[in-house]
Amino acid sequence: MNAQFPTPLPPTEWQFPPATSADEHGFVGAGADLEPSTLIHAYSNAIFPMPLDPDTGPSEDGEDVEPLIGWWSPPERGILRFEDLHVSRSLRRSCRRFDVTHNVDFAGVIDGCADPTRPGGWISPAIRSAYVRLHKLGWAHSIEVWEDGALVGGLYGVQIAGLFAGESMFRRVTDASKAAVIAMVAAVESIGGSLIDVQWRTEHLATLGVSAVTQRNYLRLLHNALTSATPSLGTISDPQWLSKSQRWLELTA
Repeated sequence: MNAQFPTPLPPTEWQFPPATSADEHGFVGAGADLEPSTLIHAYSNAIFPMPLDPDTGPSEDGEDVEPLIGWWSPPERGILRFEDLHVSRSLRRSCRRFDVTHNVDFAGVIDGCADPTRPGGWISPAIRSAYVRLHKLGWAHSIEVWEDGALVGGLYGVQIAGLFAGESMFRRVTDASKAAVIAMVAAVESIGGSLIDVQWRTEHLATLGVSAVTQRNYLRLLHNALTSATPSLGTISDPQWLSKSQRWLELTA
């Protein structure tokens, strides 16, 4: 166990508009920075970052240009309630061939999510660097899915007390990203967390049980999660803990 995680952070230099000021698309504002304190302050206030123009390329002198960071708080927020998780019979069978871990290969997971061949990619070098730093400080965590010793899927996100804010996931074989979601639920539920935030409800995520709640309801759920005494996933030193957890075994039986 590592009692120092997550590392305490100083106050951020930035003040965000309230989440309730977001427009109909969920846009709150642009700018600020990706310092750990800024990111944790944003998540704690129902706001998350995403580049405004992820396709920004090199400048005229050949140097990469980082896209401007946008800050978002959708009017309808995608969440995954533990009791709503849907695991089909075929998915349960798929999960049995995988091994799942947490915080074993954060860099490998975020690189899988940032694969430039994936459509709609938005993870820039600055985003990658910021979340790797958050991971080292104990605020960001990865779920890895392995098959025959190879990393075939996973996801990463930010944990603040009882909140786990999922950021991105990837797969290299069928059902690997879905297995990562199931493992995430098992992990968060096992440590006593209360809120899994997936930002937006998509048709793909809806097949796993993700639903949308109003911003007002999300803010209530967020307050309850942030005031809970949930331990950090970073304090669990056994990387095989997740595969052996009672909740994972129940969900994949």
